[in-house]
Amino acid sequence: MNQSKDLKADFIRRVKDNKPTRWVRFGIVFILFLLWVIWMGSPWLLLLGILLFDIYITGYIPFTWWKKSKNPLVKSVMSWIDAIVYAVVLVYFIFAFIGQNYQIPSSSLEKTLLTGDYLFVDKTAYGPRVPMTPVYFPLVHNELPFGLGKSYLDSPSLGYKRLKGRRSVEAGDIVVFNFPAGDTVMSKVSNPDYYTLKKLKGEALLGMETEEFGKKIWRPVDRRENYVKRCVGLPGQRIKIVDGVIYIDGKPFEIVPENVQFNYFYQVNGTPLTDEEFEQMGIPVLDRGLADLSGVTPEQLQLLGYHINDDGTVPPIYVSPMTAAMVEAARESPRIGKIERQQPVPETVYSLFPESISADWTRADYGGENGLLIPSKGMVMKINQAAWDIYGRAIRVYEDNPTADFRDGHLYIDGEPRDTYTFKMDYYFMMGDNRDNSLDSRYWGFVPEDHIVGTPVRVLISFDQDKGWFDGKIRWNRILKDANPDD
Repeated sequence: MNQSKDLKADFIRRVKDNKPTRWVRFGIVFILFLLWVIWMGSPWLLLLGILLFDIYITGYIPFTWWKKSKNPLVKSVMSWIDAIVYAVVLVYFIFAFIGQNYQIPSSSLEKTLLTGDYLFVDKTAYGPRVPMTPVYFPLVHNELPFGLGKSYLDSPSLGYKRLKGRRSVEAGDIVVFNFPAGDTVMSKVSNPDYYTLKKLKGEALLGMETEEFGKKIWRPVDRRENYVKRCVGLPGQRIKIVDGVIYIDGKPFEIVPENVQFNYFYQVNGTPLTDEEFEQMGIPVLDRGLADLSGVTPEQLQLLGYHINDDGTVPPIYVSPMTAAMVEAARESPRIGKIERQQPVPETVYSLFPESISADWTRADYGGENGLLIPSKGMVMKINQAAWDIYGRAIRVYEDNPTADFRDGHLYIDGEPRDTYTFKMDYYFMMGDNRDNSLDSRYWGFVPEDHIVGTPVRVLISFDQDKGWFDGKIRWNRILKDANPDD
C-alpha cells in the first residue's frame, strides 16, 4: 500500500516539476502526433503517446542521463548525439510522409526537367506510402556510401498501404516512382536493367559473381531505383502511339508538353558546329551525336536531299533530340542545311513491351490496332495466351502471386485453374518527354500503384554537367522553378 502511494506521489512530483514551456512543447508535439495517428488510421499507434508523455513530462526512461554527468566530455559528446538522433528522426518522418529531394539522372524528360536538376518530390499529393521496409537510414535510398552495403533491413517488412492524399495521379502529371523492373539488379550494373542484361548476356553468366557484373540482388518495392516520367495512360484506358502521337481510347492525348522532343537529323553548312553553337541551339554534350552513315553512299544521301561537297565528301550530319521550337530555330539558321525527323525502326537491343507481340512495333508506332489496355483495380480480365503475355508479370510479380502460371490454356494460381483474373491494383503508363531517348513503359510495361512515390513540385537547385564550377555549373535560373510546368 505504501509502495503504491510512493509511486503515485513520485508521478505527481514528476508532472508538477515541469515548466509551462515544457507543457507547451509537449502539447504541440502531441497534437501533431494525434494528427499523424488519424492519418495513419491505426488506433494502436496511440500507445506511442505514452512514450511521448514520458519523454517530455515524467522522464521515467533516462534518455537524458548524460545531462547529470559531471564529465564535460560526456556532456559534450552526448549533446551532439542527442541532436543528431532528433535530426535523423525528424528527417525520417519528413522523407517518409511529406517529401524528399530527388536528382534527375538522365535526359528522358529534357527539356522539361534537365539532367542535374535536384527536385523536391511531394509525397502528400497522392498520399505517402507507409514504409514497406521501415528500418532504414533516411539520408540514402538503398545503398550506404563507401560500399558499406544496404541502407535498409529486409525484416521487418510491411504490406502496401497508402495514406489519404489530396488527389489521384492525373494524365500529364510528372511522377516519381520505383522502377518496376528493378526488383532484381546486378550490384555493379545499373543500366541496362537486369532483365535486359539477361537477354544480352545470358542468365548463366549473370548467375556467377563476376568483376564485371557483381552479384545478383533482390530489392523490395520501396528500395528500387527511383524513376521520373510523365503519366500518359491511366487505369482502364487503352493507349496506342501512331507516328509519335499518343492516342488514349482512340483520341489524341490532350496534354502535349511544350518541351516534348524527337530525334532529328540535321546537316551543317561548312565546318562542324562549335561547342558555342551547340550551346546556343540548346543541345547538351551527350546529345551531340554524329549520324551513323555506314553503308550509305554519298549518292544516296544526295537523293535524300543532303548536300555533297564537290570533292565527294559529306558535310557533318548530326542526330539530336529537339523540341519544336529548336527545330524551327534550326531551320532559320544559316548554319543548318537539311533537317528531318529520324524515323524509328523496330528495336534490336532493347525489346519493346510486351516482347512476345511487339516485333513490328516501334517507339513511335506502338500498341497495335486496338491499343494496349492498362489494368485497373477490380478489372476482371479473361486470361488467354495473349493476355498472359501482356499481363503475366503484373499478375505474378506485382500482385504477389508467385505460383501464377499459364499452361494448357488456363491460368493457374496455387495450383487452381482460373479463366479470369481480378486485378488488385491500379496501373499507369509512363513516358519521357524526350520520346526517342527514353526507356519507359514502352520497354518495361506498366507501373503499379504501389510503386508510385510522388510528384515533383520544385527544382531545388540544378547543376550543368557540361560546365565547370567557375563556368556556369549552377543553373541559377532554375532554382525554385516549377518542376511540373505542363500540369
